[in-house]
Amino acid sequence: MLSDISAIDLARFQFAFTISAHIIFPAFTIGLASYLAVLNALWLWRRDPAYLRLFDYWKTIFAVVFGMGVVSGIVMSYQFGTNWSVFSDKTGPVLGPLMGYEVLSAFFLEAGFLGIMLFGRERVGDRLHMAATAIVAVGTLMSAFWILSVNSWMQTPQGHAINEVGQFVPEDWWAIVFNPSFPYRLVHMVLAAYLTTAFVVGGVGAWHLLRNSESRGAGIMFSMAMWMALIVTPIQIFAGDQHGLNTLEYQPAKVAAMEGHYESFPEGRAPLILFGLPDDAAGETHYKVEIPLLGSLILTHGLDTPIQGLDAFPADERPKSAVIFWTFRIMVAVGVAMLGIGLWSAWARWRGNFYENRWLHLAAVAMGPTGFLAVLCGWITTEVGRQPYTVYGLLRTDESAAPLQADAVGTSLLAFIVVYFFVFGSGTFYVMRLMSRRPKDGMVIDDIGPTRAAGITPIVANPTAPHRTPGE
Repeated sequence: MLSDISAIDLARFQFAFTISAHIIFPAFTIGLASYLAVLNALWLWRRDPAYLRLFDYWKTIFAVVFGMGVVSGIVMSYQFGTNWSVFSDKTGPVLGPLMGYEVLSAFFLEAGFLGIMLFGRERVGDRLHMAATAIVAVGTLMSAFWILSVNSWMQTPQGHAINEVGQFVPEDWWAIVFNPSFPYRLVHMVLAAYLTTAFVVGGVGAWHLLRNSESRGAGIMFSMAMWMALIVTPIQIFAGDQHGLNTLEYQPAKVAAMEGHYESFPEGRAPLILFGLPDDAAGETHYKVEIPLLGSLILTHGLDTPIQGLDAFPADERPKSAVIFWTFRIMVAVGVAMLGIGLWSAWARWRGNFYENRWLHLAAVAMGPTGFLAVLCGWITTEVGRQPYTVYGLLRTDESAAPLQADAVGTSLLAFIVVYFFVFGSGTFYVMRLMSRRPKDGMVIDDIGPTRAAGITPIVANPTAPHRTPGE
C-alpha cells in the first residue's frame, strides 16, 4: 500500500527516478556535441568525405537524444514546485538565478543554433555551419557549468546568508558559483560525459567492424573512441582522486560511508576495504576483504593523517553506507575497465591488428553502455552521500518536502514510471536502431602502411561493393 510508505520517501524516489532518467541524456549529448564539432572540423580541414558522412550519421542520433533530454529535464524541474516546494522557497533566491543563467546563456545557444547544425549546411555554407556546430558544443558545456554550480553549492554551500524567514539569500555570487567543490565536480562530470560518448561511439564502431572489418567509417569511429579512452581515462582517474580529497575535506561523512568505515582511525593507517557488506543498523561492515594501509594512502596520500569513520557523526546525520559503498565501487570498476580497454587498444595498434581484433571489438561492444552506468552510480554516490541534507549541513531533506499526502505522491510516481518507460523506452529503441545502421561510406580500408595504425587510413573505391540504400 502506498500509505504504508511516507510521502517524503516516495518524493525522494520520484526525484531519483526522474533525475536518473534525465542525466543519461546530457551525459551523452555533452560529449556527442563536441564529437560532432571535431568531425565537422576534420571534414573542413581534410575534405575527406568519410568525416562528413560520420557527422551526418551522428547528428541524427544527437537530435533525438537532445530532444529526450529536454523533455526529461522539463518534467524533472516541475518537481521543485510540487514535491519540493519548501526547498524551492528556501533556496530560490540563490538557485533560481543560477538556473535562469543556464537557460539564458546555455540552452538558448543550443536551441538557437541546433537547427543550423542539423539542416543549415547548404544554406549558410561550411564555415558558418562549423560555427553553429561549435556553438552548440559550447552551449552543452555551459549548461554543465551552471547545473554543476547549482548542485555543488548544495554540496558545499558558501557565499550566502539566511534571512529572518529562513531563506538562503546571496551575499557573494563569486563564492556561490565557484564554491569549494565546483571545479572538481565540473571537471569530473565533463570528462565522464566525454568517456560515456567515447565508449558509445567505440561500441557502435566495433559492432560494425565485427560485421565488416573493412568499413572505413566504422574504423574511424572505433579509432577515435579508443584514443579518447586511452588518453582521457587516466586524466579522469586523477580528477576523481582530486575530487575525493576535496570531498574528504568538506564531506567526511560521505567518504566514510563510501569506504565502509564505521570506526574512526585517529592515527591514520586505515585499510582499503575492497569488498564487504555494510550494515548500517549494526554499525559495521561484515565479511571485509581489505588491504592494510592502502585506504590512508588513497584517501590522504599519507599514512598518519587521522580519518573519521561514521562513528564520528550523530546517527541521524549519517548517509547510507549500504548504498553508496557499492555504487562507488561499481563506478571505480567501470573506470578501471575503461583504462584496460584503452591500453588493450594501444597494444592492438602496436601489434597491427587493431581493425581485425575481434576480441577487442567484442569487449568494446560490451563496454558501450558502461559510461551511463558509471554516471548513474556517481550521481547516486553524490546524492545519497549528501543525505540527510538537501543543502549540506544546513537544510535537511525532511524539512525540504512539500506537505503532500503519500497517496498523491505515489500516484504521480506510478504515472511517471509508466510514461517514462513508454516514451523514453521507445526513444532509446529508436536510437539503437539508428546506431545499427551501417555507416554510409561505400569504401573500404586500404590495408597498407603505418597510417593505418594511427586511424588515418587511405581509401580506395570499392567497385565490387553492393549498392546501399540511403538508410543504410
